[in-house]
Amino acid sequence: MEVKIAESWKKYLNGEFEKDYFKKLVEFIKEEYKNKKVYPSGSQIFNAFDKCSFEDCRVVILGQDPYHGEGQANGLCFSVADGIKVPPSLVNIFKEIKEDLGIAIPKSGNLERWAEQGVLLLNATLTVRAGEAGSHQKKGWEEFTDAVVKIISEQKENVVFLLWGSYAQKKGAVVDKKKHLILEAPHPSPLARGFAGNKHFSKTNDYLESKGLKKIEW
Repeated sequence: MEVKIAESWKKYLNGEFEKDYFKKLVEFIKEEYKNKKVYPSGSQIFNAFDKCSFEDCRVVILGQDPYHGEGQANGLCFSVADGIKVPPSLVNIFKEIKEDLGIAIPKSGNLERWAEQGVLLLNATLTVRAGEAGSHQKKGWEEFTDAVVKIISEQKENVVFLLWGSYAQKKGAVVDKKKHLILEAPHPSPLARGFAGNKHFSKTNDYLESKGLKKIEW
């Protein structure tokens, strides 16, 4: 598996690719793709970085695991490919956007349009075995994505971090609150309560505009 990642991220992440943990991770992932059914497709593992350049990154949303159902995962957290039923967490995200900004709920759950505007849709773990939630956890991905969060915090300013649920909040604890905006809420899953009414989408845009940055067309 060659690590294919957008040029803009390379100078910040090349150091991680040289570390022992990442080399072991690559070997593990190669074997998994060879012997098991794994999501997303190999070409989409780093989709979050391909669709959102380092320079353009203005918002970070942290997820946990890719979806493990057929055809769902497309390398962007909470997002699914066109034509796939919108998952419950994303339904709740769309409902909140409608309540917050009056934007109609889209038919597709593909969030590439967000990524292309500078929203890094980053899962903590970038791959998963089909039908086996959490199967690629604790193999090195979390260390890599922790490094990504830290690099964004250190190298950029005025980024909005949307941390939904305790897992994302723990992962985002390294973010410098003096340089960035952190917005926290319960997870949008129907199994959690309290996500509705957070107004994170209008708050994000208000902050970006206050810093002279372009708002996101949610």
